[in-house]
Amino acid sequence: MTEVAVVQLLVSPAHRLPGRPADGPAAGPDDERVERVEVRSGLGLVGDRYYGRPAHRDASVTIMSAENLPRDIDASADLRHTRRNVLLSGVDIDSLVGATIALDCGTGPVVLAVNRPARPCAWMDVTIGAGAQRALRGKGGVRCTPLSDGVITLGPATFKVLSGPPPAP
Repeated sequence: MTEVAVVQLLVSPAHRLPGRPADGPAAGPDDERVERVEVRSGLGLVGDRYYGRPAHRDASVTIMSAENLPRDIDASADLRHTRRNVLLSGVDIDSLVGATIALDCGTGPVVLAVNRPARPCAWMDVTIGAGAQRALRGKGGVRCTPLSDGVITLGPATFKVLSGPPPAP
């Protein structure tokens, strides 16, 4: 078990990056960060734009390592810019594709299947700054399926790999 911190949580009811990056982000609330989020098995984060959407069930929760934010490009870079849901400090989440993990913020573990990388897109150069898409390659976070119900809150948490990723070919 590893001690980590949930640094930020973002739940967005609307898709904010439609169309082409040159058109700019869609209008919406200035800040969609929250202190607590309810997780539902197989569905995602209650209130999020991908909650219960069949096309996104294997990717309904996105997690990113805080250490990988391109703060050299923009010191204020955070989840509002990357559009990921959970920002963790203290674990290299990008190395865990294929694993099953548990995150416990003190109310019981939330179990997630880490399915695939959350690859950065051209929007990162718009929302963070020039060069952000390239800087985030291989470390843009992961797309997960929740395997249990639970709650994730800001602050200290424990992190455990329940089953490891498959060995590299």
